[in-house]
Amino acid sequence: MYLSRRNTFIRLLSMVRHRKRLVLGVVSGCTIIFFLFLLLKDIPSPTKLKRAQDFAISTKIFDRNGLLLYEIYSDKNRTPVALNDLPPYVYQASIAIEDQRFYQHFGFDASGIIRALKNMVFRQQIQGGSTITQQLIKTALLTREKTLIRKMKEAILTIAAEIMYSKNEILEMYLNHIPYGGTSWGVEAAAETFFNKHAKELDIAEAAFLAGLPQSPSRYSPFGINPDLAKNRQKDVLRRMAEDKYITKEQALKAEQETLHFAQSKTQIAAPHFVFHVRDILEEKYGQALVESGGLRVYTTLDLKLQNDAQASLSSEINTLKRYRVGNGAALITKPSTGEILAMIGSRNFFDATHDGQVNVVLRQRQPGSSIKPINIVTALQLKKITPATMLLDIPTCFQVGGQKAYCPKNYDGTFHGPVQTRFFLGNSYNIPEIKVIGLNTVENFIATASAMGITTWKDTSQYGLSLTLGGGEVTMYDMATAFGTLANQGVKVPLQSILRIEDYKGKILEEYAPDQTKKTVEKMTKDQDIPELEGIHRVLNREPSYLVSHMLLDNSARVGAFGPNSKLVIPNQVVSAKTGTTNDLRDNWTIGYTPEYLTAVWVGNNDNTPMNQALVSGVTGAAPIWHDIMSRVLKGQKSLWPEKPSGVIDKEVCALSGLLPNPEAPCQTRVEYFWEGTEPIDLDPLPRDTWIVSTTGLPPKEGDSIDGLQLQKKLLLSDPFTRDFCVDCVRPIDEKGHVVYEQHDVDMQQFYAHYDERPTPRTTQ
Repeated sequence: MYLSRRNTFIRLLSMVRHRKRLVLGVVSGCTIIFFLFLLLKDIPSPTKLKRAQDFAISTKIFDRNGLLLYEIYSDKNRTPVALNDLPPYVYQASIAIEDQRFYQHFGFDASGIIRALKNMVFRQQIQGGSTITQQLIKTALLTREKTLIRKMKEAILTIAAEIMYSKNEILEMYLNHIPYGGTSWGVEAAAETFFNKHAKELDIAEAAFLAGLPQSPSRYSPFGINPDLAKNRQKDVLRRMAEDKYITKEQALKAEQETLHFAQSKTQIAAPHFVFHVRDILEEKYGQALVESGGLRVYTTLDLKLQNDAQASLSSEINTLKRYRVGNGAALITKPSTGEILAMIGSRNFFDATHDGQVNVVLRQRQPGSSIKPINIVTALQLKKITPATMLLDIPTCFQVGGQKAYCPKNYDGTFHGPVQTRFFLGNSYNIPEIKVIGLNTVENFIATASAMGITTWKDTSQYGLSLTLGGGEVTMYDMATAFGTLANQGVKVPLQSILRIEDYKGKILEEYAPDQTKKTVEKMTKDQDIPELEGIHRVLNREPSYLVSHMLLDNSARVGAFGPNSKLVIPNQVVSAKTGTTNDLRDNWTIGYTPEYLTAVWVGNNDNTPMNQALVSGVTGAAPIWHDIMSRVLKGQKSLWPEKPSGVIDKEVCALSGLLPNPEAPCQTRVEYFWEGTEPIDLDPLPRDTWIVSTTGLPPKEGDSIDGLQLQKKLLLSDPFTRDFCVDCVRPIDEKGHVVYEQHDVDMQQFYAHYDERPTPRTTQ
């Protein structure tokens, strides 16, 4: 009985196990079938590689008023070419740089994948591991979406293509399908676009250049922001061709040294620098395939009429500057409260390849000269280190920094001006007081403020010193417009915007920017209303210091000493804050100016970095006339707007020399100055006091001087944080140019930072 029951139990258990395996088998089979269905569903046929491509819709870029700027095609100008019609080095160049083992593998190259991973992990270099066959499949048959299903479809189609076609057929299809940038798809179209010749007429240098483009057509474009990348990529191709014995080392060297002559663009395009800037943004966000064949409708912030007027002004003025050895110029017009770019001119002539016209200087790093000084000043105002009436001594000063060679800056006019207040040393762009201000700020605080305002190029504070405030660190015009726009917005930073709206070809809105909403937000933030910040829009400075800098920059009387009363910085019947900048080596010349509504930045110089003529040193004979002409057009018909004075700004009567309060015991010449409430001076103007004077020099004795011949005289002495008891009314010698000769002063910055709080500086109500 027991055995019978046991056998029955075993049979039942066996049946359960059998049914369980059966169920699992059925489930597994269904899962595999379902997965294969998903995988094979809508998979394109490899036979399409031999047929005409699917219809692609161009992307159109418009200005803010709906005027067409440029039309981007994917395959409109694709021209098939037979492999047998090409010189071997044309396709060998592609094999060498893209798929070294093309003829050995069966669609997949394990060594290439491993090499790509090693470069990514150990060299932080992103390198594709795809073979030529895989690239062909991805480009011609699949989308660029990064999903597991798509990757598996790619694998299946890659194997199928390798089975169905010979290696040379795959290579020929690759050369006819791969994008080379812009409207050029396929090597024949690329040869015509870049060199105005057929692919069969290419030489080794040209073939190597084209072979390097498909990996990243925008990045390696010779017409992009950095043409050097294209040249370096060509060198890599030539090196690989020589390593793989397709050409000799001598041929590679000769091709590397060959000057490439690019064909002039035949495509109709308006505002080309701006258009390609927008295109880079689109490709970064949506991918190259969608941009080139997805039928996007892109409505930008650009005003084409203003762009053309500004371009005409810049090009005309550059022609008049030839005698000053000025070969190029750039300009940018924005609306600070919304960040909208109204015009972007990257060079005098985009189509002038001889002078690197395709380079967009608006996005290139250049030294700003003195145009960077307002950011140093607003940093000090924000930190309450100075006020617009702070007096600093513009006298010969050498700054000792950490054992380095002494830094002894000079003024652009070759002279010194004694006691001078912030409003006037900023307006007249005197260098020594400006260096003292960055000394008060510290370089680290200056960079922190500049970065918060929009300067993105100063990455490592250890690389910069006191000369940063005189233009010793490279910036882009794009960033400068953002930073100065922050001043125009009274401390609110608004990122620059190039695109208002993007639609698909059916009119569906993909994204949209609302400048009116941004402007209302900025206006409310300007009035210190407590409202939520929009994305990317932040208050980075208090209203008061921003207003004070803007007011100093619009004060024409504050810059008369350097620029005269009727300079090109004055726009008739308008109130405009403006600053010029010229580098010491005369390689860069800037003017940037703004109202609460509009900002214009202009640069002139040479793309090859050769210096300009000495006559440009004042900053008003280079960029300023162009800026004046453009800004006059921008503001034509516009109401004159003063910056709105914050409630926290008060006015006070101060002495014109010391910046302190008038002393009833010795009345001084006075003027009215604005202050951030709480920082206004409370000390009285000093009275003359008994001072020992060396009879032979008429000056106070220096350390180590003999006490013989000293006379006690009443003299007016002023101090700044760097120099104590400077004798204002002492008689000093005059040089042959009629300039006052001041004594040299030395400042040890390490000691200064250590003891600054103990120095006898004028008190303020902090």
